[in-house]
Amino acid sequence: MSWTVHKFGGSSLADAACFRRVAEIVASQPDGSLAVVVSAIGGVTDLLLGLIDKASSDTPVEATIETLRSRYEGIVRELVTPERAEILLAAFATDLDDISSVLKALSVVKSASHRSRDLVAGYGEIWSARLLAALLDEREAREGVVLCVDARDVLVVASGEMGPIVVWDDTREKRKQAIPDDFTGTAVVTGFIARDRDGLQTTLGRNGSDYSASIFGGLLGAAAVNIWTDVEGVMSGDPRRVPEARVIDEISYSEAMELAYFGAKVIHPQTMAPAVAHGIPIRIRSTFNPEHLGTEITADPGRETALIKGISGIDEVALVNLEGAGMIGVPGTADRLFGTLREAGVSVTLISQGSSEHSICFAVPEASAELVKNVVEKAFAVELAQGQIQNVEVTKGCGVLAVVGDGMAGLPGVAGRFFRTLGSAGINVRAIAQGASERNISAVIDSRDMTRALRAVHGSFYLSAKTVSIGLIGPGSVGAALLDQMAGEAGRLRETFNLDLRVRAIARSSGMLLEEQHIELDNWRDALETAEALDLDRFIGHVQADHLPHAVIIDCTAEQSVADHYRDWLERGIHVVTPNKRAHSGPLSYYNDLRSISHGGNKHFLYEATVGAGLPVIQTLKDLVETGDEITSISGIFSGTLAYLFNVFDATTPFSEIVRDANERGYTEPDPRDDLSGMDVARKAVILAREAGLNLELKDIPVESLVPDALADASVEEFLEHLADFDAPMAARYEAAHASGEVLRYVADVDIRNVSASVRLASFPRDHAFANISLTDNIVQYVTRRYCENPLIVRGPGAGPDVTAAGIFADLLRLCSMLSANND
Repeated sequence: MSWTVHKFGGSSLADAACFRRVAEIVASQPDGSLAVVVSAIGGVTDLLLGLIDKASSDTPVEATIETLRSRYEGIVRELVTPERAEILLAAFATDLDDISSVLKALSVVKSASHRSRDLVAGYGEIWSARLLAALLDEREAREGVVLCVDARDVLVVASGEMGPIVVWDDTREKRKQAIPDDFTGTAVVTGFIARDRDGLQTTLGRNGSDYSASIFGGLLGAAAVNIWTDVEGVMSGDPRRVPEARVIDEISYSEAMELAYFGAKVIHPQTMAPAVAHGIPIRIRSTFNPEHLGTEITADPGRETALIKGISGIDEVALVNLEGAGMIGVPGTADRLFGTLREAGVSVTLISQGSSEHSICFAVPEASAELVKNVVEKAFAVELAQGQIQNVEVTKGCGVLAVVGDGMAGLPGVAGRFFRTLGSAGINVRAIAQGASERNISAVIDSRDMTRALRAVHGSFYLSAKTVSIGLIGPGSVGAALLDQMAGEAGRLRETFNLDLRVRAIARSSGMLLEEQHIELDNWRDALETAEALDLDRFIGHVQADHLPHAVIIDCTAEQSVADHYRDWLERGIHVVTPNKRAHSGPLSYYNDLRSISHGGNKHFLYEATVGAGLPVIQTLKDLVETGDEITSISGIFSGTLAYLFNVFDATTPFSEIVRDANERGYTEPDPRDDLSGMDVARKAVILAREAGLNLELKDIPVESLVPDALADASVEEFLEHLADFDAPMAARYEAAHASGEVLRYVADVDIRNVSASVRLASFPRDHAFANISLTDNIVQYVTRRYCENPLIVRGPGAGPDVTAAGIFADLLRLCSMLSANND
């Protein structure tokens, strides 16, 4: 019968509900015999060690003992029948009496030996094993016998420099007595505790229960060892510092050891040794999410291996540098140095030495920094006095950042990418180290930069190059339509194009919404109701996150105050996408600055939707210019509102009534004068003129306003009421055009050769392209050297939230293509 080992830690056995969950997990396992290794109930080992400390200092222990008694008794009585509970609690009471005897002796001698601590600390596992075995037996959860195994009757260990060493021959014989070869069922085994060769109780140290599980896996020839804990597996980074950290499906034994050494929450390297020696896979799983398969640690992961498996960091490190010309070519310097540290009991985290041998630097725990400085200065006192070694320099406040992955071996560019990422994040590297296996690249950095470094490096290796952090300003009609469009397409874009669009911030004048990973776009309106006060600097800082490769601001407002920030955002490396015409039609110097910045590096400014909403008006013009065509003129109808008004107006209904009706339908701005003034059309004309190479200012363009001077300063209500007083002139213009077989259209003309532009109400023959448009269409006509006899025309809906949002969305996708190309 095949064996499988399951180990449950203290967090998995914290209370009665946890014990029930563990019992359910055990019951759900496939056929075969199980060894279930248990730790003490969460917190119990600490209470037991606390008893030792209190007794040694002659501090009363009764309250702690009562805490232990009441907690264990409460869990026992909740889980098993009264009869079984009495048996368990009687054994528990006997154990407490034995502990009390030890504590009395310690209070007399005022000190605790290592053996005394091992004796008392090991009771927690005994209590857990008895209780879980009783619970499984009562439930009859699985076929076969439920056996409670005291690991002290099996494991024989000897002391070694790196911790307890299993005496395998003796242990194998004892295992056969405790768990016969023909046993079938479930063996509940105490973790953590063992005996030495003299038969005296000892422990396997902290993380000892993991070690116990690995040992029993080897003893039983288990098919797998499952370590059940409170995390879903080995993470690619510390989720408290790296929001994007994810569970790693598979890693090798070597990768797991490297990650564990550098602080990742994973099984301790030493505890893995028996499983590694026997080639037994280890799986890290969550007791609280048993359906998740967790992380499998194996000799040779079968799936396609990732370049980097994990990024870890250690804080509170000091960097020590020993430097001097007298070290060059002198054999034994490193031996003297590290021999001194060994004698002082100092563990070295990282070593780096240049090929010149002029210096050796190494990292040690910051708490040992002064000790290290003293012992090294003492060891090299003669060389320091003679100037052969200049100094022993200690830099505190450091940390060690490590990237780990078998996939790095033999692959050029990994180290370059690692250090390039740190450089781009503005993080200084003080020392580096990489072993010949190429499995680990480590760097010493300032501890205060650790979180930023972890995020940046994790993002560089783990996230798609098309991962974009997005902040949207102005969730009005256009902004709302854009967010809804993105919500509908995000899944397809991620699945088909590996495009990860993360809207992480939304701002409006009344507040802002920030999310660490992303805002759920299906529910963004409700989420925005909980917005905090707007802080634009914090908003921008949040969008430009260290751990995400790209940041973009989408400005869906029409505000000059927002457009004034574009230059600063671009200079910071934040891309800008907008339908806001203010920047491109504002002062020429500002426009030129934006063009210069966006053309000078990996900083992109996209604004297709400033003219023609979703129509390819600007892109068409750019294509003409960039392919060498000579633009003669650009003209067109650039306002969907004005296109509608003059498509409908036929003098049978007064112009004022058509304006009022359009306003009530929402076809105009809330104040119709924003449309009728022609300034919006003039701004679009300026944008196109500048794209064609003309240095025009808005003030250079004559604009025919359709707002009577007498109503310019009136309220909206007064304007709509008194516009009828001016219907006669508009009717007369219509009749004159009609009499000539023409129609009225509000147009902009840009004359490239004469460096001029105008915005006016004009009449056109009925067969002219401008006369034959749908109600709210925009139309743009390009006359060029190539398109002279038959001008190039772009026509279609040029207004409305949906089409404008579509234009912005297209710009965003165009930006992602640019970023992908830059990354390649």
